[in-house]
Amino acid sequence: MEDTFLTLLLVQGVLFLVVVCPMWLALHYKKIYRSQRMLTEEEHIELERLTELAESMGERITTLESILDASTERWRRTEKSDQEGGHHDTA
Repeated sequence: MEDTFLTLLLVQGVLFLVVVCPMWLALHYKKIYRSQRMLTEEEHIELERLTELAESMGERITTLESILDASTERWRRTEKSDQEGGHHDTA
């Protein structure tokens, strides 16, 4: 009877060490990694500023493309020359 109890206790201990402990450690370090990955207040402000800057630059590019489309017919590279690494006409 006592041997059965010790065997059961040993099996439970081994299962705890083999199954529960590794999962516990993995989840613990995953939580630490996620908490370190979050943005600080300064990083969040900088990200918002850069997003606004990118949107403004996108609007400028669209405006420049429409001006070039109206004034110069062949300012865009052709798809074939882009794939070959060719240069477009500057004349």
